[in-house]
Amino acid sequence: MEHDARVEVVSPELCPELSQLAAAGAIKTTLRDYETGDLEGAFVVVAATADGATNRQVADEAMKRGVLVNVVDTPELCNFIIPSCLRRGAVTVAVSTGGKSPALARRIRTELEPSFGHEYGPLALMIEEVRSELRQKGVTIPGEAWQRALDLKPLLEMLRRGQRDKAKRRLQDSLGRYE
Repeated sequence: MEHDARVEVVSPELCPELSQLAAAGAIKTTLRDYETGDLEGAFVVVAATADGATNRQVADEAMKRGVLVNVVDTPELCNFIIPSCLRRGAVTVAVSTGGKSPALARRIRTELEPSFGHEYGPLALMIEEVRSELRQKGVTIPGEAWQRALDLKPLLEMLRRGQRDKAKRRLQDSLGRYE
């Protein structure tokens, strides 16, 4: 939904979260068991029933139709997996176990969350701005130089304190040696 997909849920009953989305008109629902043909026009399918036979039926139909399919907790029935993602603006950290244990991926992601404060989003935008300015001047900075210049601890602390201009100057000064 965050990428403007049209979401349809086929299920005889809905959890409270899906009921709220349906009531708000954010998703379309078909309140019944899955039937062959329900994937007509689908691009991506997620099968998340408690019934293994239904999940296999969904996966089989998806594969026949050339539709991307993820069967939750059954990687051998998937042609793609969904990592557990942590987003901070333009920064995304994805954790995956290759479908072996979504619960473990989620647990690792939740343990990482405190390490990735919301200032990472503004940091990425600031870096993009500096890169763009350098490109406009015709300056190319080697990757290793960027790694040395990205002294994250002080840059993030400045952003936490609302000192964006100071953080940007520090980054520019660090990169200035390579211009």
